Amino acid sequence: MSDFFSLYSHEFVRVACCVPRTKVADTAYNLAETLKLAAQGDKVRAAVMVFPELGLSSYSIDDLLLQDALLDEVEASIAEVVAASRKLFPVLIVGAPLRVASRLYNCAVAIHRGRILGVVPKIYLPNYREFYEKRHFVSGANVNRDEIELAGQSVPFGNNLLFQAQGLAFSFHVEICEDVWVPIPPSSHAAMAGAEVLVNLSASNITIGKAEARRLLCGSQSMRAIAAYAYSAAGPGESTTDLAWDGHAAVYELGDQLVESTRFEKDSTLVHADVDLGRIRQERLRYGGYADCAQEERERVDRFRRISFAFEPPKNKVALERAIERFPYVPSDPAKLRDNCYEAYNIQVQGLAQRLQSSRTENAIIGVSGGLDSTHALIVTCRAMDRLGLSRKNIFAYTMPGFGTSDKTHKNAWRLMKALGVTADEIDIKPAATQMLADIGHPFAKGKKVYDVTFENVQAGLRTDYLFRLANQHRGLVVGTGDLSELGLGWCTYGVGDHMSHYNPNGSVSKTLIQHLIRFVAASGDVDEETAGILHDILNTEISPELIPAGAGGAIQSTEQSVGPYALQDFNLFYLTRLGYRPSKIAFLAWNAWHDVEKGAWPANLDGAARRAYSLAEIRHWLALFLRRFFTNQFKRSAVPNGPKISSGGSLSPRGDWRAPSDGSPDVWLEELKAIPEAKGK
Repeated sequence: MSDFFSLYSHEFVRVACCVPRTKVADTAYNLAETLKLAAQGDKVRAAVMVFPELGLSSYSIDDLLLQDALLDEVEASIAEVVAASRKLFPVLIVGAPLRVASRLYNCAVAIHRGRILGVVPKIYLPNYREFYEKRHFVSGANVNRDEIELAGQSVPFGNNLLFQAQGLAFSFHVEICEDVWVPIPPSSHAAMAGAEVLVNLSASNITIGKAEARRLLCGSQSMRAIAAYAYSAAGPGESTTDLAWDGHAAVYELGDQLVESTRFEKDSTLVHADVDLGRIRQERLRYGGYADCAQEERERVDRFRRISFAFEPPKNKVALERAIERFPYVPSDPAKLRDNCYEAYNIQVQGLAQRLQSSRTENAIIGVSGGLDSTHALIVTCRAMDRLGLSRKNIFAYTMPGFGTSDKTHKNAWRLMKALGVTADEIDIKPAATQMLADIGHPFAKGKKVYDVTFENVQAGLRTDYLFRLANQHRGLVVGTGDLSELGLGWCTYGVGDHMSHYNPNGSVSKTLIQHLIRFVAASGDVDEETAGILHDILNTEISPELIPAGAGGAIQSTEQSVGPYALQDFNLFYLTRLGYRPSKIAFLAWNAWHDVEKGAWPANLDGAARRAYSLAEIRHWLALFLRRFFTNQFKRSAVPNGPKISSGGSLSPRGDWRAPSDGSPDVWLEELKAIPEAKGK
């Protein structure tokens, strides 16, 4: 690793899309604008730069494409780009018309460090409506040679080239405009052959609604091919005799748009994005259909020629410019967050309603503490009963105060149960807990203030024991309340404890998401104004298991002081289980997300103390704790109750996203953790 803080040390690669201003058939001007943008790309340390289709000649020149004088100048311009590239970091991919064996091809030319890596001819030539490409070009589908002479070099030529960088390892494929509009784009087979970055040199004139069509095509191709897709279309300066040009450029990754240009600019423009190659590689590893399809299409896949070239990453720091969500389970975009909450809430309700219906059970039993998890589980249970046409009185809700229960949470539990109209009751577990502690000879029973794990778990176990016996009594189903974050950290009492229930609608909901779900319900109309006020009061309560009596000054037991900030631990959980990233990369992403409060967007309703920064030292510390707890508590996740999967990578059930041995060791991950600098942050 050259520099921990550099994107190139963590399987990222910077891709730039360029829209140079052109002059019709003015190769000198077009060359100058191309080189100007190339210099800008070199300055930002882009690895790959994509230029528009026929950019050196301009696209909209009709029969001027058949003029020898122009074609001579285009070839001379390519030689100039080759010469300039010797001092430039990026791979330059430029568009040019080229004569080969008395045929004219619409080509993309890949250039790096003074070498033409290869020339790719366009396969699918549009010849409808405003397009007349077959008037000038022949298709590259059936070229009769593997190499051509260009700029004094013998270079690979064909539509079957796959470019593989060595040193900074990545691979890319090139297609041209119409190639992505066909049912099976050439890049589909290239991706299955190993190409991670797919680039498209395009002209694509603009008409109303066409920009959205491009977005759909490029985004879907990046998703289907499990790849990045970089697209650059012609812009200002192209002939407007009959057409117009918007200079549309964008980069996509697995369906997500990373960056898009401002269209209809009057000058040359460049946009760039940091592509996560690690994400692409992980998704390809996980998705068996991808490998199966490659095998099915092996005849086409095996046709690709691999063009290797040396590409050393910069030794200096290249800061990541990609926006990293602080909360992977909680999008910062308000509209997306609202949509996610709507889906998550209804998934939970549907799951529980189906379980009640299929088990022919009309009663539900639930423990209500006045904290976040039980609050939301109770809301979900109420809504499930409503959906089934059953009375909320069929919900038997119990608050079970223990030694550490605060007046506030106890009061809120009762307020919530009454407001929701459930059958509410209270069981004081302290006498039974005291008896059990005495029976096992615990020092607390002799008056000593020993608040160890036994002291805590006696209370947690009794609560669950009561709930299961109450379920027998009422012929009902115990609704679980524990969440995804607690399962990830092993922060639950195994077996007869909060680990167990008959059905748990919260099991795939992270702690960082659950508060937003409660806010969503409060504003949804599913609860009245009084209940909404109670929910907001609960949201303002510190997260605590409340198993230990308050300390000096009334300080209550803090969960996050024990297991770390849920903000960081949910971040760690997502990237470890969903994407399989090594700890150093997780820390790199966390540092980029969290080291600066002012950097990046925050989810709605998070302000004040919730908006805080974490140093690299803090990130490293809590990540180490997470890894130890995550691995040593797998046995709990191997025996979790049923519950619906909520989000991608959001289930730790062995029947869902995550299967792992209960005796796995964290040593490999803790060793890799040493790649993280122990400095106090930068």
